[in-house]
Amino acid sequence: MNNLHGILFAYRTNPELKDLTLHRTLASLPFGGRYRVIDFILSSLVNAGVTDVGVIMHESYQSLLNHLGSGKDFDLARRNGGLRLLPPFAYAKNDRRSTSTVYHGTMDALAGVYSYLQEIRQDYVILADAHTIINLDVQAVLDAHISSGADITAVATSTPHSVPRDSTYFLTDETGRASEVLVGPAAPAGLEILNIYIMSKELLLKLTEYSASRDVVSLSAGILRPQVKELKIIPFVYDSVAFRIQTVQGYYDINRQLLDPKVRAQIFEPSRPIRTKERNDAATYYASTSKIYNSLVADGCVIEGTVENSIIFHNVRIGKGAVVKDCVIMQSSTIEANAQLSCIIADKNVVVTSGTRLTGKENCPFVVEKGSRV
Repeated sequence: MNNLHGILFAYRTNPELKDLTLHRTLASLPFGGRYRVIDFILSSLVNAGVTDVGVIMHESYQSLLNHLGSGKDFDLARRNGGLRLLPPFAYAKNDRRSTSTVYHGTMDALAGVYSYLQEIRQDYVILADAHTIINLDVQAVLDAHISSGADITAVATSTPHSVPRDSTYFLTDETGRASEVLVGPAAPAGLEILNIYIMSKELLLKLTEYSASRDVVSLSAGILRPQVKELKIIPFVYDSVAFRIQTVQGYYDINRQLLDPKVRAQIFEPSRPIRTKERNDAATYYASTSKIYNSLVADGCVIEGTVENSIIFHNVRIGKGAVVKDCVIMQSSTIEANAQLSCIIADKNVVVTSGTRLTGKENCPFVVEKGSRV
């Protein structure tokens, strides 16, 4: 596919995620044992043959830069086009606010990279949040967009599961066209939008110019809702597995849903592989004292204790007699001998000392900050 350009919004952080995004953008949050959150939507684009992708960033993006690099691991290291990382250098030209201020919404971010948008070579553009866990058939969405004659096609689900106040919903008429847009309602209604949109480059430029001239910052509240009658907006209903990470609880629950083989089968569809930064870790060592139950364990680990219903990232060490149950343990962390962890999210490079007991709850997991020693 050479007629679709990708724009990923990786500038977002969320105060609901607390310590998990203290040192990183949400898009680079580790997920599923060996991935970063951005890998899923980025892989969806690459699997559909998209060769040009711009990633809009703003703050705390060093880990994202380290992960994406030149785009080689995603087959996007190209002489012409390929992966373009878009930090807020262009934002300095806008005198309304300083470069230290975060983007206030999708249209605000697009205005910040307007000169980049003008150089897009393709006729169509897909806009997507970089923190959606999905394995999307992007070609099918583009085909539906073209055949329907829609101005904007929005990927949506008929089974809402996100936090309503941070979500957008469509009510549709008998033709399937969006008739009403609900932004941040008290309760879900209609189709929940997954913040993935396809439109023409021409329309994108017009909407960005319109927004910049009127100080409109939000796509959903500033464009879709007031112009739902003028624009032909058609949802593309996607009812396979799709998760939007919005809270600590959501991050914990979504990770642990990967323990369900049916969920894994939908996320890791063999015909559309999920790419990530290549690593050369040794195989995980399981000592004779180790016991593993219903868990995902990445390469490079040393397991001497018990792991149950947990996600274990690469290079984690779990000592003899330690018990890790219902946890998410990120890379290069050490759980020393006889420690006991239950319902814990341990960020990178955490050390839980020998004999320590940490307990959260399934509906309130406890987060151990990156680099902590407890």
